[in-house]
Amino acid sequence: MATHKVGGEVDALCTRCKLTLAHTILAMVGPKIVRVRCNTCGGDHAYRSAPGTTDRPTPAARSSSSSSASRSSSSRAEKAEKVVISFEEQLAGKDIANAPKYSPKDTYRLDQVIQHPTFGLGLVTVVRGDKVDIVFKSETKTLVHGRGGPAAERPAFSPPSARKAGPADKPIAPGDEDAAPPPDDAPAAEAPPSED
Repeated sequence: MATHKVGGEVDALCTRCKLTLAHTILAMVGPKIVRVRCNTCGGDHAYRSAPGTTDRPTPAARSSSSSSASRSSSSRAEKAEKVVISFEEQLAGKDIANAPKYSPKDTYRLDQVIQHPTFGLGLVTVVRGDKVDIVFKSETKTLVHGRGGPAAERPAFSPPSARKAGPADKPIAPGDEDAAPPPDDAPAAEAPPSED
């Protein structure tokens, strides 16, 4: 296989010309060409190899690979097989009758069954910080938990204090609040009319 690089040329199917023509390589991801520019019409498009060419190895090349490689690929196929466990099977053996009602104030642990007012029965599958992932019959939801600690743990809202303000160019020192000049409420003096 020829080694390609950005700025080099390659024969590709042009989507505008509908012909296999010379193209300049604009972008590559690893060894794979992803974007080209037609040298004839100047159109930029995704790379499409010339008809009859492929990036895949030929069947002869595949069969000539070692038998250990074929064994490792078959073991990968076995590992990639997913096992789907139904919601009812996940709840089997759990104490559903004593499932606590969901509240953001309560703290939950892994594999705990809860009763949610909207989503119904759920199973806690992931706990991270103040959030939990709970699998319900129809979907998985991320919900908050542990938000009901004592008032000392929660941040308190403190509105800004009503301090007297002075001119913007002269900030008031914390101890000099009484010495601040009163705000200028007097209307501005009108300028005499100009004679034109």
